[in-house]
Amino acid sequence: MTLKVLLDVMSQPSRAVLIFCRAAQIPHEFKPIRVAKLEHHGPEFVAMNPLKTVPIINDDGFVVKDSSAIMRYLSSTRADIPDHWYPRDPQGQAKIDEYLHWQHLNTRAGCAMYFRTKWLMPMLKQSPADEAKVESRLMTMEEALAKVQSVWLDEGRKKYLVGDAVSVADIMLCCEMEQPLVAGYDIRQKWPKLGEYMDRIKEDLHPHYEDVHKVLYGMYDKFGIKAKL
Repeated sequence: MTLKVLLDVMSQPSRAVLIFCRAAQIPHEFKPIRVAKLEHHGPEFVAMNPLKTVPIINDDGFVVKDSSAIMRYLSSTRADIPDHWYPRDPQGQAKIDEYLHWQHLNTRAGCAMYFRTKWLMPMLKQSPADEAKVESRLMTMEEALAKVQSVWLDEGRKKYLVGDAVSVADIMLCCEMEQPLVAGYDIRQKWPKLGEYMDRIKEDLHPHYEDVHKVLYGMYDKFGIKAKL
């Protein structure tokens, strides 16, 4: 059976999984799940994932429901996937996992919560953002971005998070850093070193990076808060 990939491209981890599948040339069937229309609450989806979260994969009846776990699983079960995505040696895996575990409460929490507080919830509720909460989320996000730049990328001296080529960790990071744009925070503009890194990853993943981000960029063009120069 064909690997089924079920996700919503407005979700950062979902985009990471889809980009990885395409860039690593993993045969798959992409099934869009529109969270805004509560399709993740439908009986067929809930039967596969009672947690009602995206992304998930269904590999001939075997379901995985976490983005990092999905990419690790696919790297381990597809022998023809190049080693740079997720190394086969334990030390290489440990360095990728080091970032993937760290990012949950740092890059992801910071960027996602800023996006939700500044743009998503005010848009859904049609009410002004709570500026005190926005400021708190901004501080959390910028603390995480500062650590990405100084620690993980060594102030721009490292081209990639791990090793000498793009990995699943780079995909996860860049998908998170794209999201605040819709809320008016352009990381490329405010953090030039991170911007250079994001552009490098985008180029390495061309054309899949741009294709998968079309919906997010379209949302920014239509409804996003335009970043001030």
